[in-house]
Order: sequence, then structure tokens, then C-alpha cells
Amino acid sequence: MYNIYSLKNGLRVVTEKIEYVNSISVGIWMKIGARNERKEQTGISHFIEHMLFKGTKNKSAMDIVKSIEDVGGHINAFTGKETTCIYVRALNTHEKLCVETLADMIFNSLFNEEDIEKEKMVIGEEINMNDDSPEDLLTDLQCEAMWGDGGLSNTILGTKESIGKLNSEKIKKYIRENYIPENCVISICGNFSDDMGKLIEENFSEWENKNHLVRTYDVPVKVNNNLFKPKEIEQLHINMGLEGIELGSDDMYPLAILTNRFGGGASSILFQKVREEQGLCYSVYAFNSAYVNTGALNIYGALSPNTVQQFIDITSEEIDKFSKFKFSEDELYKAKEQLKGGYLLALENTSNRMFSNGRTVLMSGRVKTPDEILGKIEAIDNNRIEVIMERIFKKGILNYTFVGSGQDNVSVENLRILK
Repeated sequence: MYNIYSLKNGLRVVTEKIEYVNSISVGIWMKIGARNERKEQTGISHFIEHMLFKGTKNKSAMDIVKSIEDVGGHINAFTGKETTCIYVRALNTHEKLCVETLADMIFNSLFNEEDIEKEKMVIGEEINMNDDSPEDLLTDLQCEAMWGDGGLSNTILGTKESIGKLNSEKIKKYIRENYIPENCVISICGNFSDDMGKLIEENFSEWENKNHLVRTYDVPVKVNNNLFKPKEIEQLHINMGLEGIELGSDDMYPLAILTNRFGGGASSILFQKVREEQGLCYSVYAFNSAYVNTGALNIYGALSPNTVQQFIDITSEEIDKFSKFKFSEDELYKAKEQLKGGYLLALENTSNRMFSNGRTVLMSGRVKTPDEILGKIEAIDNNRIEVIMERIFKKGILNYTFVGSGQDNVSVENLRILK
């Protein structure tokens, strides 16, 4: 059973009681991420996420993680383009510890200058690791290629220069302006007790809400550049960007079916044609990226620079063929079963349910129940598929991004070579 309510300070709470499990997952979701940041402060949301684990007025950094791990639990966090989440999963007998630990991190973190300087080194190494990973580098490059200088092109990690300018004063100011109750959701899933509502009230009702700076986003303009980042590695990594679907739209379900059919697994058109028939790639697949007001469908491959143009030509041809594809009744049934199966299997984990509930309430104000989602998937027919096919695949490839060597082998118009 789902329950959504708000505290007097505007903080929203979503709970889902599951009585047959012994665990509980609690997360604090914040509508703040890389997309919110100005260019000179990129990486600050991710940096704050790290600093929340560096000690509070009540616990050292070690005590924070040890208190959860000592009872067999798990505590972690992540930052995205539009959200940040801090979460705990443990046995339900430790629900008080879970809630109090997260509240302590949010309200009592120290942000000592010494810890900040040390964390700059840690995140500097994380940036180095990202730069050494062509897949991660390509993801950042694709956002820049599709959305230009907009907020979605901000890297989550930031740059060494931008995080190097951070100090305790700047971090605390950013938190005061952005980490307010109206921008946040507490999501709880599992077999929690009847005292949970009281626990939330006791720990979060005093959270001040002075700024009322509720986050909204303009519709970003797609610039669709073609970018090439030279890197001395064996393979050339390529991303082809197509039109996508915005976060929260019901059109995501038919698009997911089309994406799975075209490049979602070993039986997909892309895998069979590019890897099995032509032997061009080991890794090749398609995936969707959905954000507020915008989205993209991405086609990824990693291959020899000598065969990149062959890969581009074959993939372009397959996109054109696929844009005319129609599912048979049996094919559409199997495609919907595949989508429903993947969704339902993910719900076997209370953390996944907590993530889904928290994110959807944060971004749309409501929960989409499993029955609702399964109903939307089941309602998909070829007419709906054709509408999405027209919107996405029939437009073809909008942009190309590359990381690796062999730019002379690429025949793409208006290709900009980066340093």
C-alpha cells in the first residue's frame, strides 16, 4: 500500500508497506543535480553528496558507515543530472537507526575545510578515472553534442578547476539555497512499523523552508553537434544520438519496446546484424536517456577505427529499415512480456521500489503503481508503436560522438575535433 503526504514544512513523504519482507529501504531524494549548476560551479552537487559522509556533530565518518554496516545494512548515495539521493537499507528492526542516520547527515554535517581539501583529491582521482574510461567520456560528450552549453551538458563530477574553487562557505550557501524541504522527498519501502510516521516527524519537521526555491526546467534546445575526442586507445567508441522521450511520459513504454527490439539484447536487430553477421563489435547496444522536458535514444558501439564507417553505414541502414517495421501480433505480445518481466523482476528488491517511488514523487508528485504501469504496457498496440516510430526512428540519426583514434576514417559532416 502506498501513502503520500507532506509535513508542514513542505517535505513530501512516500511510503510503501510490504509485510512479507524483513528489510527496510529509506532514501532522501533531492531535486538537485548537475543540470542545476552554473558552469563555474559544476560538480558541487556531487561534491556535497561525498561530504555528507565525512562526519557530523554526532558521528565521525567511520561511525556513520560502521553504525549501518554493524547491523548488516548498506548506506550509499548517488548524484545524477537532476537528482541526488542518499539511502540506507537494513533489517526493519533497525528502522530508527536508518532514519536518524540520514537526518544527522542532512542537518549536522560539518563540512570542515580539511575534509574538503582531502575530498578534492579523491574526486580529482574520480575525474581521472572517468577520463580514462572511453564509455564514461563518451556519455559526457554525447550530452554536450546534443544539448550544447545547457545544464544537461554539465558533467556530474565537474572539473578539477571547478571543484578546486569550493570551500566550506560556498558549500553551505549552496545547501541553504537548494537543499530545502520543498525540493525533497523521503521514500520508504519495506516492512516498517506503525511508528515510522512519528520517526519522520521527529527527525524532519524542524527542517526550515525559507527560500521556496522549487526547481523547474526550461525545455532545452537540441543543437546536435558532431564531436570527436581523440584518445590513444585500441578501439574507437561511437554514440549515435536520436530523438528521445521526456521523463515521465507514457510514450516511454512503447519506446522501450522499440529500443529493446532494435538494440536491447543478444536477439536484437543491432546485435545480430553488427556483431553476429558482420563481426564488427563485441559491445553494441541501444539505450534511452530521459530527463525533464527532453530525452535521447542512444546507439553505442566500440570497434576498430578501420571499420567505423562500415558500422555507421550498416547502423544507418538498419535504422531506416526499422522505421518501416511492424510487429506481428505474436511479436508484440513477446515484446510486451519482455518489458513487463524486466519491470516486475526489478520490483523484487525494496531498494528498487524505494528508488522508483522517490524519484517519481519528486519529479511528478505521484506514484505510478505496478498495476498502472503494467496496464499502460498491455495497452500498447501497433498504432501507438507507429506514432513513436515516426517521432524517433524515422527522423534518423541527429548527431555523432566519438572517443578514440582514427578520425580520418570517419565521414561525418561538420565533425568538430576536440583537444
